[in-house]
Amino acid sequence: MPSPPVVDAALLRGWAEAARDALEAAREEIDALNVYPVPDGDTGTNLHLTVAAAALALAELPGEPDQAETLGALAQGALLGARGNSGVILSQVLRGLADAAKERGSEIDAPAWAAALGRGAQAAYDAVGKPVEGTMLTVLRAAARGAAGAVDPAAADPLGAVARAAADAARLALAGTPDQLEVLRLAGVVDAGGRGVCVLLDAFVAVATGDLPSPVQPDAAQPGGQVPRSPQPVAELPGQTPPLLQRDGAAREGPANEVMYLLEAPESSIPALRARLGDLGDSLVVVGGEPVWNVHVHVDDVGAAIEAGVEAGRPYRIKVTNFRDAALAGAAALPAEGRGVVSVVAGEGLAALFEVAGATVVRGGPGRRASAGEILAGVRAARRRDVIVLPNDADSLAVAAAAAAKARDEGLRVAVIPTRASVQALAALAVHDAERRFEDDVVAMTAAAGHCRHGGVTVASRDAVTMAGVCQVGDVLGIIDGDFTIIGSDLGEVASTVVDRMLGSGGELVTVVTGEGGDAALAEAVVRHVRRVRPEVDTVVYDGGQRGYPLLLGVE
Repeated sequence: MPSPPVVDAALLRGWAEAARDALEAAREEIDALNVYPVPDGDTGTNLHLTVAAAALALAELPGEPDQAETLGALAQGALLGARGNSGVILSQVLRGLADAAKERGSEIDAPAWAAALGRGAQAAYDAVGKPVEGTMLTVLRAAARGAAGAVDPAAADPLGAVARAAADAARLALAGTPDQLEVLRLAGVVDAGGRGVCVLLDAFVAVATGDLPSPVQPDAAQPGGQVPRSPQPVAELPGQTPPLLQRDGAAREGPANEVMYLLEAPESSIPALRARLGDLGDSLVVVGGEPVWNVHVHVDDVGAAIEAGVEAGRPYRIKVTNFRDAALAGAAALPAEGRGVVSVVAGEGLAALFEVAGATVVRGGPGRRASAGEILAGVRAARRRDVIVLPNDADSLAVAAAAAAKARDEGLRVAVIPTRASVQALAALAVHDAERRFEDDVVAMTAAAGHCRHGGVTVASRDAVTMAGVCQVGDVLGIIDGDFTIIGSDLGEVASTVVDRMLGSGGELVTVVTGEGGDAALAEAVVRHVRRVRPEVDTVVYDGGQRGYPLLLGVE
């Protein structure tokens, strides 16, 4: 199809969706390349989830936004949903693009898009405390330079030329990353983050021109020109994790922890924060814009990193990952015989409930889905040779499967039961028996989860079209098996209707889990309704504490 003359909102929306899907398809390949800065095998997953968060934020944008508003929504969604170092850097690239579009104040043509790519690449460099060449930063800069060199307003397809030049330059730069970073050369791979950048730029070419980029050929007249090499899997010894390497090839362990948090702070406090965190550790990235920033750093002193955030403003959604513990859990420490269960949970009450039942808990939930790396860490933390994973979210099934595949590579036996809600996981745990054969236990738990219909109630945060009709902000929505099927105005009435419909096909037990916006009185109203209309059905109530859903409901 012909190339659009400008980068408009429709093209950007198509790019976000295409990039999300392309990164999902390339996720496992990129994860396998991940050896720097930490060989935790989740760069592809982090990039995919970050772009998915950006696309979701764009989908929730009301009205018909222009290109600047579209890029702003993508940048904000990526910032709040950024996962890992690569996701944080990508969010800053989008922020740079958005800032350039906002300053432009008019349509973004090919020269303006090339300039915006340069702005995004520079923003990424500026956000990293100690930039390292041979990473996605290098690939981003090469793409921006390639785009700038291809600007020709007289060309038949100026935007297509700029898009293809950026993608071609990025792939040439990616091929050279092992020559710039010793750890990549020794592992025989290209940079994982840089590979993700290529996927993003190729998606833009596909949307802008309808064609995939042609293979890059070396330019004999260009020093260092070369054909991109085929990435090879990282060679690992059984039970070992490749160490990080300095440029001289000497092994080093580096900081023990990854610290990430969102920060509400004035822009004036950010330089001091960057300086303080830069003294504490490495892999520092601080991105965003007043009032919300995303902070990422690798440190030994977790407390000092968080205190630096407190001094700058208000840190929240704090996440700490200990690299050495994860490595020991998955490698050096032999897992014990027996069976473990890992469950993704969305609230403090649910976490306590699953922990009492003997499960290892991984935090997740609306707006904060667990990554493959977090689920893998949970599998390792269970310290059992046999592990059953309960993802409890339809959109986390693929992430759980990726974590399970990595755990199997480490010699563990892992099964993922496709639970789509916490109430299904509760039903599965109720029949869990570690004394049974592993396969029999998986079958029994899967059957119990499958026989549990799941539902809930929530409050609409925006106007939308649902299976039940058009809802408006503030409407109470009833959910059955993942679909919005009821629109009402009263939480209790909608919840009772949800239960009635789920009991229509039979049931012996109704589970009620209260969350934020729901209380004991609301749960009791549902229980009274069940006792009145179906006295033969038992009920049980738990305080889950989950966000977004005042009540979760299950019928077994």
